[in-house]
Amino acid sequence: MPDQLATKPLTARDPRLGPWRAFIQAQARVSRRLDEDLRVEHGMSLQEYVALLILAEAPDRQLRMGRLADSLSLSKSGATRLIDRLADDGFVARKSCSSDARGAEAALTERGLDRLRTAAPTHLRGIQEYFLSAIRGEDLDVIERTMTGVAGACHPERSRTERA
Repeated sequence: MPDQLATKPLTARDPRLGPWRAFIQAQARVSRRLDEDLRVEHGMSLQEYVALLILAEAPDRQLRMGRLADSLSLSKSGATRLIDRLADDGFVARKSCSSDARGAEAALTERGLDRLRTAAPTHLRGIQEYFLSAIRGEDLDVIERTMTGVAGACHPERSRTERA
């Protein structure tokens, strides 16, 4: 039997929107602070840092552009502009896809890996200061499990009909 609250239509004053508003506000504020710290201390945006991090964690430190765009929650053209900026600075190399000549890949360079390693302490310090310090230890598992579920429900590969 479905939860009655889950099936009830939302209204602007619905108390169920409280967690949503809190999530939006927290995500925006934490991201803004992380971005500010990275810009001041390393001259890079949070989005640039995350792109380098995703590539560092990818097999062979490279990904197809479409997959990278999905991982960054960017359009393909937005990811292309971001990778072009990183390539201009020598942090990423653009390559033809070995399995599909029509596709393009972004590959992390040694210079990009060094840049990521240099900025990582700032990013980790910000996560501790702006995010983890505000959460009780016993709540961390609940938050991770919940946000993993939310992200999974919104995964771009799942169609609306699969989620319904």
